[in-house]
Amino acid sequence: MKVVALAGGVGGAKLVDGLSKLLQPAELTIVVNTGDDFSHLGLRISPDLDTVCYTLAGLANPITGWGRADESWNVLDGLDKLGGPQWFRIGDKDISTHLERTRRLAAGETLSQVTNEFCRAWGVLHKVFPMTDDAVATWVETVEWGWLPFQEYFVRHACEPKVKGFAFHGIDMARPAPGVLEALSGADFVIVCPSNPWVSIDPILHLDGVMDALRNSPIRVAVSPIIGGKTIKGPAAKMYEELGVVPSALAVANHYKGWLNGFILDELDKQYLPDINAIGIEAATRNTMMVSSQDRINLSKEVIDICLSMKRQERTA
Repeated sequence: MKVVALAGGVGGAKLVDGLSKLLQPAELTIVVNTGDDFSHLGLRISPDLDTVCYTLAGLANPITGWGRADESWNVLDGLDKLGGPQWFRIGDKDISTHLERTRRLAAGETLSQVTNEFCRAWGVLHKVFPMTDDAVATWVETVEWGWLPFQEYFVRHACEPKVKGFAFHGIDMARPAPGVLEALSGADFVIVCPSNPWVSIDPILHLDGVMDALRNSPIRVAVSPIIGGKTIKGPAAKMYEELGVVPSALAVANHYKGWLNGFILDELDKQYLPDINAIGIEAATRNTMMVSSQDRINLSKEVIDICLSMKRQERTA
Protein backbone atom coordinates (compact mmCIF):
# COMPACT_ATOMS: atom_id res chain seq x y z
CA MET A 1 0.00 0.00 0.00
CA LYS A 2 1.25 3.46 -0.95
CA VAL A 3 -0.43 6.42 0.75
CA VAL A 4 0.26 10.12 0.28
CA ALA A 5 -1.20 12.58 2.78
CA LEU A 6 -1.51 16.29 1.99
CA ALA A 7 -1.30 18.27 5.21
CA GLY A 8 -0.95 21.59 6.94
CA GLY A 9 -1.72 22.93 10.40
CA VAL A 10 -2.74 21.14 13.58
CA GLY A 11 -5.63 19.12 12.08
CA GLY A 12 -3.39 17.79 9.34
CA ALA A 13 -0.65 16.95 11.84
CA LYS A 14 -3.09 15.00 14.02
CA LEU A 15 -4.31 12.81 11.17
CA VAL A 16 -0.83 12.06 9.80
CA ASP A 17 0.20 11.15 13.34
CA GLY A 18 -2.58 8.58 13.40
CA LEU A 19 -1.69 7.31 9.95
CA SER A 20 1.96 6.94 10.98
CA LYS A 21 0.88 4.61 13.79
CA LEU A 22 -0.83 2.28 11.29
CA LEU A 23 1.38 2.45 8.21
CA GLN A 24 5.02 1.48 7.79
CA PRO A 25 7.52 4.16 6.72
CA ALA A 26 7.59 2.74 3.18
CA GLU A 27 3.79 3.00 2.98
CA LEU A 28 3.24 6.65 3.95
CA THR A 29 4.52 9.90 2.42
CA ILE A 30 3.46 13.28 3.79
CA VAL A 31 3.48 16.42 1.65
CA VAL A 32 3.27 19.59 3.73
CA ASN A 33 2.21 23.12 2.83
CA THR A 34 5.00 25.71 2.86
CA GLY A 35 2.95 28.71 1.75
CA ASP A 36 2.97 30.01 5.31
CA ASP A 37 6.79 29.93 5.56
CA PHE A 38 8.30 33.32 6.31
CA SER A 39 11.30 35.11 7.77
CA HIS A 40 11.21 36.59 11.28
CA LEU A 41 14.10 37.96 13.35
CA GLY A 42 16.35 36.92 10.49
CA LEU A 43 15.25 33.30 10.82
CA ARG A 44 13.51 31.14 8.23
CA ILE A 45 10.40 29.63 9.82
CA SER A 46 8.28 26.79 8.41
CA PRO A 47 5.23 26.62 10.71
CA ASP A 48 3.31 23.79 9.03
CA LEU A 49 6.39 21.66 8.46
CA ASP A 50 7.44 22.09 12.07
CA THR A 51 3.96 21.30 13.39
CA VAL A 52 3.81 18.07 11.36
CA CYS A 53 7.36 17.01 12.23
CA TYR A 54 7.11 17.89 15.92
CA THR A 55 3.84 15.93 16.12
CA LEU A 56 5.29 12.85 14.41
CA ALA A 57 8.34 13.03 16.68
CA GLY A 58 6.24 13.31 19.84
CA LEU A 59 7.71 16.76 20.53
CA ALA A 60 4.65 18.96 19.93
CA ASN A 61 2.93 20.95 22.63
CA PRO A 62 -0.08 18.74 23.49
CA ILE A 63 -2.22 21.74 24.48
CA THR A 64 -1.72 24.09 21.52
CA GLY A 65 -0.82 21.43 18.93
CA TRP A 66 1.97 23.69 17.65
CA GLY A 67 5.35 24.57 19.10
CA ARG A 68 7.35 22.37 21.46
CA ALA A 69 6.26 20.60 24.64
CA ASP A 70 7.69 21.87 27.94
CA GLU A 71 8.85 25.04 26.23
CA SER A 72 10.65 27.95 27.93
CA TRP A 73 10.69 31.58 26.85
CA ASN A 74 14.00 33.08 27.99
CA VAL A 75 14.97 34.40 24.55
CA LEU A 76 11.56 35.97 24.00
CA ASP A 77 11.61 37.57 27.46
CA GLY A 78 15.05 39.01 26.78
CA LEU A 79 13.88 40.25 23.38
CA ASP A 80 10.89 41.94 25.02
CA LYS A 81 13.15 43.87 27.40
CA LEU A 82 15.14 45.12 24.41
CA GLY A 83 12.00 46.28 22.60
CA GLY A 84 11.97 43.49 20.03
CA PRO A 85 8.81 42.23 18.28
CA GLN A 86 6.60 39.94 20.34
CA TRP A 87 3.73 39.19 18.00
CA PHE A 88 5.17 35.87 16.78
CA ARG A 89 6.15 33.81 19.81
CA ILE A 90 9.15 31.52 19.42
CA GLY A 91 10.19 29.40 22.39
CA ASP A 92 13.75 28.47 23.31
CA LYS A 93 13.49 24.90 21.99
CA ASP A 94 11.70 26.03 18.86
CA ILE A 95 14.28 28.69 18.07
CA SER A 96 17.00 26.05 17.75
CA THR A 97 15.07 24.56 14.82
CA HIS A 98 14.84 27.91 13.05
CA LEU A 99 18.47 28.80 13.72
CA GLU A 100 19.72 25.55 12.23
CA ARG A 101 17.31 25.67 9.28
CA THR A 102 18.44 29.21 8.48
CA ARG A 103 22.10 28.24 8.71
CA ARG A 104 21.69 25.22 6.45
CA LEU A 105 19.64 27.09 3.85
CA ALA A 106 22.24 29.87 3.77
CA ALA A 107 24.91 27.21 3.23
CA GLY A 108 23.10 26.00 0.10
CA GLU A 109 21.00 23.08 1.32
CA THR A 110 17.42 22.81 0.07
CA LEU A 111 14.40 22.82 2.36
CA SER A 112 13.84 19.16 1.45
CA GLN A 113 17.36 18.25 2.55
CA VAL A 114 17.03 20.20 5.78
CA THR A 115 13.65 18.63 6.55
CA ASN A 116 15.01 15.14 5.91
CA GLU A 117 17.94 15.74 8.26
CA PHE A 118 15.69 17.17 10.97
CA CYS A 119 13.36 14.16 10.73
CA ARG A 120 16.32 11.81 11.03
CA ALA A 121 17.54 13.65 14.13
CA TRP A 122 14.08 13.59 15.71
CA GLY A 123 13.47 9.92 14.92
CA VAL A 124 10.72 10.50 12.34
CA LEU A 125 10.87 7.49 10.03
CA HIS A 126 8.10 8.35 7.57
CA LYS A 127 8.90 10.54 4.57
CA VAL A 128 7.99 14.20 5.06
CA PHE A 129 8.32 16.47 2.03
CA PRO A 130 7.86 20.22 1.89
CA MET A 131 5.56 20.90 -1.05
CA THR A 132 8.40 22.82 -2.76
CA ASP A 133 11.98 23.92 -2.21
CA ASP A 134 11.14 27.25 -3.86
CA ALA A 135 9.84 30.36 -2.14
CA VAL A 136 6.03 30.50 -2.14
CA ALA A 137 4.23 32.97 0.10
CA THR A 138 0.51 32.97 0.88
CA TRP A 139 -1.03 36.43 1.08
CA VAL A 140 -4.52 37.22 2.34
CA GLU A 141 -6.58 40.08 0.93
CA THR A 142 -8.56 41.74 3.71
CA VAL A 143 -11.19 44.45 3.88
CA GLU A 144 -9.49 46.41 6.65
CA TRP A 145 -5.79 46.09 5.83
CA GLY A 146 -5.58 45.22 2.16
CA TRP A 147 -3.09 42.49 1.31
CA LEU A 148 -1.34 40.89 4.31
CA PRO A 149 1.32 38.15 4.45
CA PHE A 150 -0.35 35.08 5.91
CA GLN A 151 1.41 35.15 9.29
CA GLU A 152 0.57 38.83 9.71
CA TYR A 153 -3.09 37.97 9.15
CA PHE A 154 -3.04 34.73 11.12
CA VAL A 155 -0.91 35.63 14.14
CA ARG A 156 -0.38 39.38 14.35
CA HIS A 157 -4.01 40.22 13.58
CA ALA A 158 -5.40 36.97 15.07
CA CYS A 159 -7.49 36.29 11.92
CA GLU A 160 -9.71 39.26 12.77
CA PRO A 161 -9.66 41.12 9.40
CA LYS A 162 -12.40 40.16 6.96
CA VAL A 163 -11.10 38.03 4.11
CA LYS A 164 -11.62 38.93 0.44
CA GLY A 165 -9.25 36.54 -1.32
CA PHE A 166 -5.90 34.78 -1.44
CA ALA A 167 -2.76 34.84 -3.56
CA PHE A 168 0.26 32.54 -3.62
CA HIS A 169 3.26 34.66 -4.54
CA GLY A 170 5.91 32.73 -6.44
CA ILE A 171 3.65 29.78 -7.21
CA ASP A 172 4.02 30.20 -10.99
CA MET A 173 7.78 29.76 -10.79
CA ALA A 174 7.82 27.10 -8.07
CA ARG A 175 8.23 23.40 -8.72
CA PRO A 176 7.20 20.54 -6.43
CA ALA A 177 10.01 19.32 -4.21
CA PRO A 178 11.94 16.27 -5.48
CA GLY A 179 9.89 13.14 -4.90
CA VAL A 180 6.49 14.82 -4.56
CA LEU A 181 5.17 14.15 -8.07
CA GLU A 182 6.57 10.62 -8.05
CA ALA A 183 4.88 9.90 -4.72
CA LEU A 184 1.53 11.24 -5.95
CA SER A 185 1.68 9.40 -9.27
CA GLY A 186 2.54 6.13 -7.56
CA ALA A 187 0.06 6.40 -4.70
CA ASP A 188 -2.74 3.90 -4.21
CA PHE A 189 -4.52 6.46 -2.04
CA VAL A 190 -4.17 10.22 -1.64
CA ILE A 191 -5.61 11.48 1.63
CA VAL A 192 -6.35 15.17 2.05
CA CYS A 193 -6.11 15.85 5.77
CA PRO A 194 -8.61 18.01 7.69
CA SER A 195 -6.55 21.11 6.95
CA ASN A 196 -7.69 24.55 5.80
CA PRO A 197 -8.64 24.13 2.11
CA TRP A 198 -7.85 27.77 1.26
CA VAL A 199 -4.40 28.23 2.79
CA SER A 200 -3.07 24.75 3.62
CA ILE A 201 -4.19 22.54 0.72
CA ASP A 202 -4.73 24.96 -2.18
CA PRO A 203 -1.04 26.04 -2.26
CA ILE A 204 -0.04 22.41 -2.77
CA LEU A 205 -2.65 21.88 -5.48
CA HIS A 206 -1.58 25.02 -7.35
CA LEU A 207 1.98 23.77 -7.87
CA ASP A 208 2.79 22.87 -11.45
CA GLY A 209 2.14 19.19 -12.17
CA VAL A 210 0.51 18.35 -8.85
CA MET A 211 -3.07 18.00 -10.11
CA ASP A 212 -2.00 15.83 -13.05
CA ALA A 213 0.04 13.59 -10.78
CA LEU A 214 -2.73 13.47 -8.20
CA ARG A 215 -5.25 12.25 -10.76
CA ASN A 216 -3.00 9.26 -11.48
CA SER A 217 -3.92 7.97 -8.04
CA PRO A 218 -7.15 5.95 -8.28
CA ILE A 219 -8.48 6.88 -4.83
CA ARG A 220 -8.49 10.51 -3.60
CA VAL A 221 -10.24 11.05 -0.28
CA ALA A 222 -10.54 14.15 1.92
CA VAL A 223 -11.52 14.54 5.56
CA SER A 224 -13.59 17.63 6.33
CA PRO A 225 -12.01 20.19 8.68
CA ILE A 226 -15.46 21.69 9.31
CA ILE A 227 -17.76 20.00 11.82
CA GLY A 228 -21.21 21.41 12.49
CA GLY A 229 -20.34 24.58 10.61
CA LYS A 230 -17.24 25.25 12.72
CA THR A 231 -13.56 24.37 12.76
CA ILE A 232 -11.83 22.92 15.80
CA LYS A 233 -8.83 25.16 15.14
CA GLY A 234 -8.07 27.83 12.59
CA PRO A 235 -10.09 30.27 10.48
CA ALA A 236 -11.39 28.03 7.67
CA ALA A 237 -15.07 28.40 8.63
CA LYS A 238 -14.66 32.17 9.06
CA MET A 239 -13.00 32.39 5.66
CA TYR A 240 -15.83 30.54 3.93
CA GLU A 241 -18.43 32.78 5.56
CA GLU A 242 -16.60 36.00 4.66
CA LEU A 243 -16.24 34.82 1.06
CA GLY A 244 -20.00 34.36 0.84
CA VAL A 245 -20.11 30.57 1.29
CA VAL A 246 -22.00 28.95 4.15
CA PRO A 247 -19.30 27.08 6.14
CA SER A 248 -20.09 23.38 6.12
CA ALA A 249 -18.74 19.98 5.18
CA LEU A 250 -20.65 20.39 1.91
CA ALA A 251 -18.74 23.62 1.19
CA VAL A 252 -15.45 21.75 1.65
CA ALA A 253 -16.59 18.94 -0.65
CA ASN A 254 -17.55 21.51 -3.29
CA HIS A 255 -14.13 23.13 -2.87
CA TYR A 256 -12.52 19.87 -3.99
CA LYS A 257 -15.18 18.95 -6.56
CA GLY A 258 -13.88 17.73 -9.90
CA TRP A 259 -10.93 15.65 -8.72
CA LEU A 260 -11.94 14.18 -5.37
CA ASN A 261 -13.78 10.85 -5.37
CA GLY A 262 -14.19 10.22 -1.64
CA PHE A 263 -15.13 12.43 1.30
CA ILE A 264 -15.41 11.82 5.03
CA LEU A 265 -17.51 14.13 7.16
CA ASP A 266 -18.44 14.03 10.81
CA GLU A 267 -21.55 12.19 11.97
CA LEU A 268 -22.97 15.56 13.06
CA ASP A 269 -23.14 16.54 9.38
CA LYS A 270 -24.87 13.44 7.99
CA GLN A 271 -27.59 15.64 6.42
CA TYR A 272 -25.07 16.59 3.71
CA LEU A 273 -24.53 13.02 2.53
CA PRO A 274 -27.08 13.14 -0.35
CA ASP A 275 -25.78 16.51 -1.61
CA ILE A 276 -22.15 15.37 -1.60
CA ASN A 277 -22.99 12.10 -3.33
CA ALA A 278 -24.96 14.11 -5.91
CA ILE A 279 -21.83 16.02 -6.99
CA GLY A 280 -20.06 12.76 -7.79
CA ILE A 281 -18.14 12.27 -4.55
CA GLU A 282 -18.68 9.15 -2.48
CA ALA A 283 -19.37 10.40 1.05
CA ALA A 284 -19.26 8.65 4.41
CA THR A 285 -19.77 9.79 7.98
CA ARG A 286 -17.47 8.97 10.88
CA ASN A 287 -16.47 10.51 14.19
CA THR A 288 -13.82 12.94 12.94
CA MET A 289 -13.07 14.68 16.25
CA MET A 290 -9.48 13.92 17.28
CA VAL A 291 -9.28 14.76 20.97
CA SER A 292 -6.99 11.95 22.08
CA SER A 293 -4.15 10.02 20.49
CA GLN A 294 -6.45 7.02 20.17
CA ASP A 295 -8.98 9.21 18.31
CA ARG A 296 -6.28 9.96 15.73
CA ILE A 297 -5.59 6.26 15.26
CA ASN A 298 -9.28 5.38 15.11
CA LEU A 299 -10.04 7.99 12.45
CA SER A 300 -6.96 7.02 10.45
CA LYS A 301 -8.09 3.39 10.45
CA GLU A 302 -11.55 4.48 9.26
CA VAL A 303 -10.01 6.54 6.46
CA ILE A 304 -7.81 3.66 5.31
CA ASP A 305 -10.74 1.23 5.47
CA ILE A 306 -12.86 3.55 3.33
CA CYS A 307 -10.03 3.85 0.80
CA LEU A 308 -9.69 0.05 0.65
CA SER A 309 -13.45 -0.32 0.22
CA MET A 310 -13.45 2.18 -2.65
CA LYS A 311 -10.57 0.29 -4.27
CA ARG A 312 -12.50 -2.99 -4.04
CA GLN A 313 -15.56 -1.34 -5.61
CA GLU A 314 -13.40 -0.01 -8.41
CA ARG A 315 -12.10 -3.50 -9.19
CA THR A 316 -15.60 -4.98 -9.35
CA ALA A 317 -17.13 -2.11 -11.34
